[in-house]
Amino acid sequence: MSYAPRSIAGVEVIPLCDAVGPMGGALRQPLQEILTGGSPEDWAGVSTDAWILHFRCYLLRHPTGRTVLVDTGVGGSDSPASSWAPVPGHLVDELAAAGVGPLDVDTVVLTHLHSDHAGGVVADGVPAFPNARHILQRAEVDWIEDAGPNPILERVLRPLTGLVDAVDGNAEVAPGVRVLLAPGHTPGHQVVEIGSLTLTGDLVLHPVQLANPAITYAHDHDPERAASTRQALLRGVRSRGGAIGTAHFAEAFTELGD
Repeated sequence: MSYAPRSIAGVEVIPLCDAVGPMGGALRQPLQEILTGGSPEDWAGVSTDAWILHFRCYLLRHPTGRTVLVDTGVGGSDSPASSWAPVPGHLVDELAAAGVGPLDVDTVVLTHLHSDHAGGVVADGVPAFPNARHILQRAEVDWIEDAGPNPILERVLRPLTGLVDAVDGNAEVAPGVRVLLAPGHTPGHQVVEIGSLTLTGDLVLHPVQLANPAITYAHDHDPERAASTRQALLRGVRSRGGAIGTAHFAEAFTELGD
C-alpha cells in the first residue's frame, strides 16, 4: 500500500506501510476496552468492529541529502512483535520502492521501544541499518534497561550497541527536523517535528482521540500523563494550523488546522 508523500520545509516526508492487520494474540480486545473514556458524542460514528491497525513508518529525505527513517515497524517473523502483530513487515520493500536501501539510511529515530515500532531495527540478530545513528530518548533506554531481561533489551537494544545516540528532551536530528519528548505512552516516548508536521508515534493511536484527547489507551505506561501530553501537543498543532502523521490511522496525514 502506498501513500502520497508531502514536502514540508524542503523535507520530503514519505509514509511507508509496513503492515496492516488487527491487534492479535493476547492483546485482542473489543475497541472500547482498549480505548476508554469519552462521551457518547465522542464515539458517535466510530466503528466498534475489530480494530485494523496500519503499522506505518516514515522516510524523510532532507535537502542536504541526509535520509532519516522514523520507526522500523514490526520486523521479521522472529521479531518481538511476532506474538501479536502481522509479521513479517514490509519495510525493506517499501524503502526499496522509494529508492532507498538499508545502507543508505543515515539516521533512525525510534519514537519508542514497543515491538511494532522497533521490531524492524534488527534483522537476523544484527542492525538492519548499520550506517545509521539511532536516536532514542535516554529515559526510554533507561526504562528498558531497568526492566531486567526482556526481549526488547536482548533482541533490539543490545544488537545496537555503539549505534545509539540517547538524547535528553528535545533535540535536532537534522536541520529543521527535531525530536520532542512526549512521555506517557512510554516513559521516553518522543515525536518528530518537521515544520508544521508532527509525526506522533503512539501518542495518538485512534481518530477518536482527536475528538477527545482524554480517551486513554489500555497499553499506555502512564495513561494520565499520555492524555495530558496528547492534549498539549494537539492544541499546539491546531494553533499553528499544522498536521499530524500517525502510525496506526488508515490515512497517514491528518490536518488539524483551526
